[in-house]
Amino acid sequence: MTQRLPPSLTPLGTALAALLRDVDPVVPIELPLREAVGCISAGMPLLPARPPRDIAAVDGWALSANDLVGASSYSPLPLTELPSWVDAGDVMPMGCDCVLDADAVEVSGPLAQVLAEGVPGQGVGRAGSDVADNSPATVEGYPVGAAALLPARVAGYEKLSVRRPRLRIVNVPCDSTATMQMIADLACAAGLDASAHDAGARDAVSIAETLDVSACDILLTIGGSGVGRADFAVTALTECGAELAHGLALQPGRTAAVGRLGKVPVVALPGSPGSALAAWLALVLPLIDKLSARLSRRTVTFPLARKIASSVGLAEIALLAEDHKAWMPLAVGEWPLQAIARADAWLLIPASDEGFAAGEPVDAYLMRE
Repeated sequence: MTQRLPPSLTPLGTALAALLRDVDPVVPIELPLREAVGCISAGMPLLPARPPRDIAAVDGWALSANDLVGASSYSPLPLTELPSWVDAGDVMPMGCDCVLDADAVEVSGPLAQVLAEGVPGQGVGRAGSDVADNSPATVEGYPVGAAALLPARVAGYEKLSVRRPRLRIVNVPCDSTATMQMIADLACAAGLDASAHDAGARDAVSIAETLDVSACDILLTIGGSGVGRADFAVTALTECGAELAHGLALQPGRTAAVGRLGKVPVVALPGSPGSALAAWLALVLPLIDKLSARLSRRTVTFPLARKIASSVGLAEIALLAEDHKAWMPLAVGEWPLQAIARADAWLLIPASDEGFAAGEPVDAYLMRE
């Protein structure tokens, strides 16, 4: 049976502006480095240079390259004194700027001769070559990656300052459990402090009992956002005092709702995986970005492998797969599960557009950054 829609649809831009209005970034918190991965960096003290002085990068003989000009196995260069042996990681001796391999120097008692030339910096780790002096461990306003934490660990830091919005997910019992798990996984990947709760039943009273916004920055409900006889999520939110725009000019995701419960932004996601994911991409991600003070999201520009047709009056999201440096459209409007699983990127088609022609370059957001 075709799902009935709310009597009027709010334009996506209007709904998003209302959702983001008066939303400020959350206060930074300090997290252990491992827990900070995926969160948005809020900055930290600048790192000292590493290594702080020139060090040996390999085991060998520490020498001055200028003193070795012309040395070879055919014309060994005698030394007036034994050179210094250094192990990798040792501070370079004063006046030495290269490290020669063990077999490049012959030692016989108190005498030594060099069998090869050297060049300045050979076998040497320069001061600041790993980490420049006064460099940031992470870039403020961008996600913290696991590899990016290496300089902080080497410098001895145990915690990192990040912004980590708190998300409360309320799952309305029905067929939305898989959708809830998908959204929870996306929230975890986005660096949110997410908690999931099941409403005791599908009725408005049971749903309302789980709508606690006292300890969250975003409230999501999943399922029951339509206008069917068993859809009570929007009713429960309204009875709790939420101010909502129900029904969006977004495809998929038309039965979603956005608004406020007190001062907390609320998004009621449909139970369908495709509709919920579309509303997550178009509405929840911008909200997360503002709460996290994220500066930008990465897009990749490729030409379209084939045309995309869209209905004027509805903002639509197309799922794309990368195919030989081109974007291949997988689904527009309705999203099969296999298209969701295969998608590499997504493209928002404004309500004023009829789509894009084949070969036209488009900027698509990556599904996984």
